[in-house]
Amino acid sequence: MSSLDPFYLVKEEILDSVKTLQATFTRWEQLSQSATERIVLSKELLSSCESIEWQVEELDRATGVTERDPARFSIDSAEIERRKQWTASTCRQVQSIRHNLHSATQNGSGIQLGMAMSDRRELMRTGENHLPNSNQTVDDGFLTDESGQQALLMKEQEEDLDDLSETIMRLGAVGLNIHEELSSQGRLIDELGNDMDTTATRLDFVQKHVSMVMKKAGWKGQLMAIVSLVVLLLILTFLIFSA
Repeated sequence: MSSLDPFYLVKEEILDSVKTLQATFTRWEQLSQSATERIVLSKELLSSCESIEWQVEELDRATGVTERDPARFSIDSAEIERRKQWTASTCRQVQSIRHNLHSATQNGSGIQLGMAMSDRRELMRTGENHLPNSNQTVDDGFLTDESGQQALLMKEQEEDLDDLSETIMRLGAVGLNIHEELSSQGRLIDELGNDMDTTATRLDFVQKHVSMVMKKAGWKGQLMAIVSLVVLLLILTFLIFSA
């Protein structure tokens, strides 16, 4: 297929995103449940999964449009089937990673809940005099963690918007290139049509001129012209085979 086919241009970007997603997921699996980096990577992975799934859905929708009128896009049924299989396979890969993330998040939530209950029982044992200070510390820590998570989430959303903006700009540039190529081909076709019209006009003029000459020459002139052409043909044939 053409290197300017939008499907394959977007496909290359998605393949790069999937490779990055798999590498990040491998790093995430190697971290412990309580690691801060694991929490950050979990949010990053979920955001990447959503972005990739959206791009794959757009490609699959475009393939559906092509399937309804393949002759218009000069694509056969085998190529359409390959595209559908690729989008389905990529979607399954991303959904598998998303499923593993959700499962791990649910397990991690259960562990964190147990730790929270243990901490609460420990606070109750420390006595009434120390309870206000302990509660104040827990509240401050909770507010700090919550503010940090919100700031991190806003930063990730801004990065996702920047990536989406870059993707849209690249797709727009590809569309402009395709438009320019089609316009150039249209101009070439127009020039070819004009050349054909000019050649046809000249040929018609020559034919009319030859007819007039033959009529003026009479049957003797026509006979002499035929004999001359036959002799010329024989000479050329002799020269060609003797060379």
